[in-house]
Amino acid sequence: MIYLDNSATTGRKPAEVILAVQKALNELSANPGRSGHKKGMQATTAIYRVRERVADFFGAEGAEQVIFTSGCTAAVNFVLKGVLKRTDHIIVSSLEHNAVMRPLVKTGINYDIAEVSNSDEETLENFKRLIKPNTKMVFCTAASNVTGRILPIEKIGEIAKNHGILFGVDAAQGSGVIEIDMKKMNIDYLCVAGHKGLYAPMGIGVLIARRGIENTLLEGGTGSNSESFDSGNTIPEDFESGTVNLPGILGLGGGIDFVKRKGVKNIYNHEFSLAKRLYNGISKIPLAKLYTDGFEKGKFVPVVSFNLGKMNSAEVADLLNRYNIAARGGLHCAPLAHSSISTLKSGTVRLSPSVFNTAGEIDFTLKVIDKISRTRKD
Repeated sequence: MIYLDNSATTGRKPAEVILAVQKALNELSANPGRSGHKKGMQATTAIYRVRERVADFFGAEGAEQVIFTSGCTAAVNFVLKGVLKRTDHIIVSSLEHNAVMRPLVKTGINYDIAEVSNSDEETLENFKRLIKPNTKMVFCTAASNVTGRILPIEKIGEIAKNHGILFGVDAAQGSGVIEIDMKKMNIDYLCVAGHKGLYAPMGIGVLIARRGIENTLLEGGTGSNSESFDSGNTIPEDFESGTVNLPGILGLGGGIDFVKRKGVKNIYNHEFSLAKRLYNGISKIPLAKLYTDGFEKGKFVPVVSFNLGKMNSAEVADLLNRYNIAARGGLHCAPLAHSSISTLKSGTVRLSPSVFNTAGEIDFTLKVIDKISRTRKD
């Protein structure tokens, strides 16, 4: 299959990831942080080594800031529900995923939406003008999972720092694809999906917290202070209650090793060249509609959304599937982003290549899209 649904999850995992997961299951299958025997201690050490690699990869101050979660969505929930109070105000972008909007709405916290435009300067002004006396946090995606638009997160981080506001980033689409340095970008809370650009298994995510989190979302056994029924808010242990996902964590470490070996810039250049090839090719296909004004390097991650005439996006994705091409149609769990490009009713067909895709696969995909388009009369 030509797998072009890598924004949902990377379809092919590198050898480093597979070997790391196998090692976790074959050699280190013991409860880390709980059992004091040799195997348990080896598992604990292996997890700590991954914490160190995660912290180093994203420019955090140390391994103690790295919290392993069940995914990026859990990490976002930890931040929004653990840091903010009902009296606070938060600013988000117009491209946010439901992983941000649903927990935010659930909390009842007052929020405003900063419009993301084609101009970074205009986008930054849109964030600035929404700041209020009780604004506690700016939280935004690093890159849209619908349009691929990269937000100017370093400059947004500067705005937040200059106003004494916390800054959180949903890096689900950015981690492993674009360079993210928490210190340089003034990011206080970074939420990471392991199974996308870091090529880890599903079910593992990361929250890197450079600032405190007052409230936990779940409580239970942590392997420490077991005599007390009261749970604390010490990072990371009090945010990892229960047995952690050892195979997923070690797989994440393998994914980071792979990305570092290939180089983030090299990965981005390869993936962007394929996405640009898609964008340019689709722009020439009858009935095809794209939703970004150009597709510039450095302004977009490798995500291309389009539609064909009045065809339903899910129908187009199904037709591509019949040609053994994996695409995704629909709203991609991001109705706010779709509202910004007027596709809330239709959704879009989304194509997102990875480092493992080739130009030949892209050319075949374009031929199939063109064929589908020419068979339609609308």
